[in-house]
Amino acid sequence: MDVRSTGSPDNGSMTTPDSACLSDSETSESPGRAAPGLSVRRAGRVVMLDPDDRVLLMRYDDGPPNGVHWSTPGGGLDEGEDYPAAAIRELAEETGWTDITLLTEVHRRSHTMEYAGHIVHQHERLYLARTDQSRREITGVDAMHAADGITAWRWWTVAELDSTTEKVWPAELADLIRSALGRR
Repeated sequence: MDVRSTGSPDNGSMTTPDSACLSDSETSESPGRAAPGLSVRRAGRVVMLDPDDRVLLMRYDDGPPNGVHWSTPGGGLDEGEDYPAAAIRELAEETGWTDITLLTEVHRRSHTMEYAGHIVHQHERLYLARTDQSRREITGVDAMHAADGITAWRWWTVAELDSTTEKVWPAELADLIRSALGRR
């Protein structure tokens, strides 16, 4: 396994329950609204595939309730930013890559998690993107990784996702990739 170690949660737009006004499309991302008292956070994420259909994941060594987990690059929306813009900005911040274009939205999900010391209800949209470089390296962003709590990164095959006992967010990532590639 080729895991690259790197140096607190990423910034992200949050609204308090009093100011959270979810559109119909956002409400459809989850079975229901956030529980009373939870802030809502919106995030754009990137399912980044290399030419061999490996996916890039970042590891976070968080304490409970999130725990240690691997996740696609991405993070919270800045004020006035839409999901695709946040996804591509966060990808650039976390990888240093500014030559990536998003292809299509592949998934929406909503979950409750810890962010910046608070439990929040996060709405995520995931976008497919590709790099033409096999197992592309990430360099020059160690300080950002340390500040964001990213402790390692690596490229995973779909077979590795299927067989891992490690926590991967979203849990259905292997199926999402197969579906995006037209495989089952």
